[in-house]
Amino acid sequence: MLVPDPKVVRELLTRYASLRIAQAEGESPATARELADVSYTLCVITGKTGIHDAVAEADALLLAQGRRTGAATGGRDGESGLSLAV
Repeated sequence: MLVPDPKVVRELLTRYASLRIAQAEGESPATARELADVSYTLCVITGKTGIHDAVAEADALLLAQGRRTGAATGGRDGESGLSLAV
């Protein structure tokens, strides 16, 4: 199984969260299109068919990557360990 680049996953999750906030503040066609695009990309990159599953999988991928990095650096990787899922 291919594992997506954690930086790309983190950027997608951040963009997804930002767009969800923007949409909650006031819907616009442009925001809706961008949110649909980011949601689709998250689904593709994680191999999931629904956005909730894709966000959970992306979060799990980052958590697993953080554990691997933390073990390699003695836990001093600069990550907060906080979930990015919204």
